[in-house]
Amino acid sequence: MKIDILTLFPEMFKGPFDESMIKRAQEKKLVEIKIHNLRAWAKDKHKTVDNRPFGGGVGMILMVEPIDQALKELRRKETKVILLTPQGKIFSQPLAQKLSKEKHLVFICGHYEGVDERIREHLVDEEISIGDYILTGGELPAMVVVDTIVRLIPKVLEKKEAVQDESFSNNLLEYPQYTRPANFKGQQVPEILLSGNHKKIAGWQKKKAKEKTKKRRPDLL
Repeated sequence: MKIDILTLFPEMFKGPFDESMIKRAQEKKLVEIKIHNLRAWAKDKHKTVDNRPFGGGVGMILMVEPIDQALKELRRKETKVILLTPQGKIFSQPLAQKLSKEKHLVFICGHYEGVDERIREHLVDEEISIGDYILTGGELPAMVVVDTIVRLIPKVLEKKEAVQDESFSNNLLEYPQYTRPANFKGQQVPEILLSGNHKKIAGWQKKKAKEKTKKRRPDLL
């Protein structure tokens, strides 16, 4: 998979994308991630990519021309362009699974007060939000979405069961898990997990996963 990210703040991505699983996925050539400074496609000497909105309003919005020029250079036949914006579809595990099968993704990081509406109407394929709250820009949402997608790419995680049995993969939160010691300050691990009876353990795990989900996300059941 190839991922291109358009942003005004490329330095923000250095830490998250240079560590842990995403770093290893890039080293294994399972994903190629490129961070682009949107100002590279600005037309004036000041590298302007945002301006005040017509009709007035607080703040600055991203201009359509630099985005259009960037996409003309980056877009291919198989490209899917995604705008990170509060108005977008709420991001979810099923959506992450769908996007992980794409060959090329371009993410546009929303900015301050928003973007020129023509970007939304004519240049992007999908709009995504990571939740109903306001951030200063689309950089953090882009990191969240990319992290979620990359770990679903085959061979990124060594054990495929790691993405099959986790929260939300089957519309269930993950069941409670424990490790050694079995007794910590009088707090005991459930006996059934120590029984060695895999059928009973699986039944217990499913029951507990449903209980957790019903408590926090009843809409999933």
